[in-house]
Amino acid sequence: MFLKQAPRQIDREMSACEADCVRSCQRCSKLHAMANRLSRITTRTGDDGTTGLGDGSRVAKSNLRIHALGDIDELNSAIGLLLAEAMPEKSRAILVRMQHDLFDLGGEISIPGYALIGTKHIETIESHLGELNASLTPLKEFILPGGNRPAALAHLARTIARRAERTVVALAATESVRPEAIQYLNRASDLLFVIARWLNRESGGSDVLWQHERK
Repeated sequence: MFLKQAPRQIDREMSACEADCVRSCQRCSKLHAMANRLSRITTRTGDDGTTGLGDGSRVAKSNLRIHALGDIDELNSAIGLLLAEAMPEKSRAILVRMQHDLFDLGGEISIPGYALIGTKHIETIESHLGELNASLTPLKEFILPGGNRPAALAHLARTIARRAERTVVALAATESVRPEAIQYLNRASDLLFVIARWLNRESGGSDVLWQHERK
């Protein structure tokens, strides 16, 4: 279940107002109500085929913004499955941080106009990309998604990241989406590709090469 609010953003907004204005300030009351809803799992409010965004508005569950949230949530879940595998601490730390970033990204998408993912997040991914890729042999052939189980799961997460990126791009064609959201997903898929190769190498294996001249 994807958390449709951005908790850290809510905390920051709540602290911006004095405690004694929570009851009278409509903006704070709205944020306070959003935070309280987090403890309720079955609300029945979606039985009519609609769901709530972080700003309190309701849209159809078929809405493209909800598709984007679902793809981001699926990507985060795929990374969680990958993290259930044994792997070096370096890749684990990178993936855990990516999970937190993706949760923030989902919060940003669920609250149009909010900014939770910025240049620093993209630069961090690029730094990890450069570090891990520098230790790998240059690719001279196309590779197939596979190898050991963690690498295969990283490839699966990569494909979900690409789908999430496509969905957010489609959303940006009709609604407000910050470019950093698209850039982050683009870099994330690249990083997951490199992590897959890196995990194969760290286990003593190698990339699974596409055999273009097979019979």
